[in-house]
Amino acid sequence: MIWDDNAHVTPARLRSLHGLVLIWTQLGATQQYYPLIHSIFWVEHKLWGDNSAGYHWVNILLHAFSALLLVKVLRRLNIPGAWLAAGLFALHPVQVQSVAWISELKNTLSGVFYLSAALAYLGFDRNRSCGNYVISLGLFLLGLMSKTVIASLPAAMLLVIWWQRRKLSWKQDVVPLIPFFGAGLGAGLLTAYVERKFIGAEGSEFHFSMLERCLIAGRAIWFYLSKLVWPVDLAFMYPRWNVNPGAWWQYLFPTAALLLLGVFVWRRWRGPLAGLLFFAGTLFPALGFFNVYPFRFSFVADHFQYLASLGPLTLVAAGMTVMPGLLWKRKPFLEPMLCAALFFVLGGLTWQQCRMYANSETLWQTTVRLNPDSWLAHMGQGDILFRKGQMDEGIFEFQKAVAIQPDFVQPHTALGFALLQKGRADEAIVEFHSALKIQPDNYLAHYDLGIALVQKGKTDEAILEFQKTAAIRPDFAEAQNNLGRCLLLQGRVDEAVAALRKALEIQPDYAEAHYNLGNALLQKGQVDEAILHFQKLLAIQPESVAAQQSLAGIAWQLATSPAPGRRNGAKAVELALQLTQHNDSSNPLMTATLAAAYAEAGHFDQAVATARLALQLAAGQNNAAMVAAIQTQLDCYQSGSPFRDMGKSP
Repeated sequence: MIWDDNAHVTPARLRSLHGLVLIWTQLGATQQYYPLIHSIFWVEHKLWGDNSAGYHWVNILLHAFSALLLVKVLRRLNIPGAWLAAGLFALHPVQVQSVAWISELKNTLSGVFYLSAALAYLGFDRNRSCGNYVISLGLFLLGLMSKTVIASLPAAMLLVIWWQRRKLSWKQDVVPLIPFFGAGLGAGLLTAYVERKFIGAEGSEFHFSMLERCLIAGRAIWFYLSKLVWPVDLAFMYPRWNVNPGAWWQYLFPTAALLLLGVFVWRRWRGPLAGLLFFAGTLFPALGFFNVYPFRFSFVADHFQYLASLGPLTLVAAGMTVMPGLLWKRKPFLEPMLCAALFFVLGGLTWQQCRMYANSETLWQTTVRLNPDSWLAHMGQGDILFRKGQMDEGIFEFQKAVAIQPDFVQPHTALGFALLQKGRADEAIVEFHSALKIQPDNYLAHYDLGIALVQKGKTDEAILEFQKTAAIRPDFAEAQNNLGRCLLLQGRVDEAVAALRKALEIQPDYAEAHYNLGNALLQKGQVDEAILHFQKLLAIQPESVAAQQSLAGIAWQLATSPAPGRRNGAKAVELALQLTQHNDSSNPLMTATLAAAYAEAGHFDQAVATARLALQLAAGQNNAAMVAAIQTQLDCYQSGSPFRDMGKSP
C-alpha cells in the first residue's frame, strides 16, 4: 500500500456493521464521500484484511472489464478498431496510476459503471426500452457513488448522438438525459463541498482568478495529450506549475487548444471534433475550474485522464484501422504488425511503470528523482526513513520539505512530529506554532502542540491545545483522551471523566481511554465501573500489563484493605481467578492475590494452599522480600484470619 491507501482501506473504527452505516450516513467518516467505494473496501477487508494482493486484483479485473465494455460500446456505435482501442486503453502506461494505486478503485469501479451505463443508454436510444433507461440511470447513480467524475456521461451521450445523427432533438435526445444531468450536478456539488469542508481543498494555494484557471486548463489539456502520445517520465506527482498571467507564453496553451477546436469545426471533421470535445469535457472537473485536493501538490495527475483518454485513444484506433487499408491496400499484414508493435511498446512501458508502485519507498524515491521539488515526496521519504529508525535522515527530508514549501502546514507538522519523537520538544513547538500561523484552525497542529507541551511539563497550556483540537474536530478521540489524561493529572477528576467518556463514545475500542477512565473512576471511588473499563481494555489487548496490574491492584484492595467498607471477598475472588486464568500460573503476585481473596471470602483452606503455591513460586525466583511477605500472609491464613495490608503488599 502507498501514500493514502491505508486511509481508504477501512480503518478499525469503521469495520463493524455500525461503521458500514456511518460510511453511508456521515460526511467525513471516510476520506471522500464515495459510499459505494468504501463499502467495497469494507467487504474487501472482511475477505483479505490488509493483504494488498486482493485489492490489486480487484483493480486489475475491473480495468480489464472496462476494456471489454469499451469494445461493446464502440461496436454498438460502429466505430472501427474497437478491439484496438480497448487494447490501447488496457495497456497504456498512463493507466498504471489508476490500476496500481489501491485508492483509485474510485477510477476502475466508476469506469465500469460509466461504460455499462453508456451501453445501456445506447440500447435505450435505439429501441426506447424503458428497461434499458432504468438500468442506465441506475448504473449511472452507482457510478456517482464511486466517483463523481462520471457526471459528464449525459453530456458525452449527447455528443455521441450529435456525432451519429448530425443534430439533436430536444424531446428525443435532451429530455431523457435531464435526470442524469440533475443527478450529476447534485453529486458534483456535494463532492465540491466535501473537498472543501473535510479534505482541505481551500486556502491560499487555491486562490486563482478565472483567467489563471483558464491558463491552467489550457496547459493541462496539452499535458495530458502529450502523455498519451509520448508516455515517458510518468510521475506519481508532477511539478506544480507557477501560474503567471504576466507571462505571454502561458497563453499559447489555451490559444492552441481553441485553434485546434476551430480547425475541426471549420473543416467539419465531426469525428475528431467529437473525440476532442469528449476528451476536454470528461477532463473538465480536473482542469482547474473546481478545487480538488490534489491541486495542493500538482495541477495534473495521470489518474485524472483515466476515462478522458478514451476519446483520443479511440480516434487513434479508428485511424490505425482505416488508414492502412486506404494507403496500402495490397499489404493487409501492415495493420496487425503495427498493432503488435504498438502493444509491445506500450506493454513494456506499462510493465516498467508498474515498478514505481511496488511499495512506498520505491514510489517516493522515484518521485524525488523525477520531481526533486516535490515537498510531498520529500515528506514521504522522510516518513519511510523515520519508520526505519533513521530518525536524523528522516528529519533532514522533512526539513527539505519545509524549505521547498514553507507556506504549507503539512511540512511543518511533519517536521514538528519528527522532532518531538526525537525528544527535541522545543524545536517541535516552534514548528507547530509556524503551522498554526499559516492555518490557525489546523486540529493536528493544535493536538501535536499539546503533546509537545505535555513533554515539557506545561500541562495547563497542553489542556488549552487539546480543548482547541476538540472544538475544531469533536470526533477526534485522541484529543479527548489526552485532554482527560491531563485533567486527571491536575486533579480535575470530574472533567477528566467527561472527556474520557467522550473519547470512548467516539471510539469504543480505544484501549488507552479505557485505562485512563478506569483510573479516573477509581479516584472517584466508583470501583465497579472502573473494573468494567479495565476488563474491556483486557478484552481489546489481552497482553496489556497495565490492565492486569490495575485489576490485580483492585482485587488486592478488595481482599486486604484495612477499611471494612472497601473490602469485598467474593468480588476479589472473581477478579483474582480471572487474572490467574488469563495469565501464566507461575506468577507469584497473582497467586498471592488469589490467596488473599480466598481468605477474605472465608475459604481458608484454599487460601492456605494457594499461599503455599505462591511461596514456592517466589522462592523459585529467589525473591527473598516476596518470600517473607507471602510467609506473613500465610501465617494469617493458617490462624484463620484474613490478611490486612498496612503497606506491606507482596
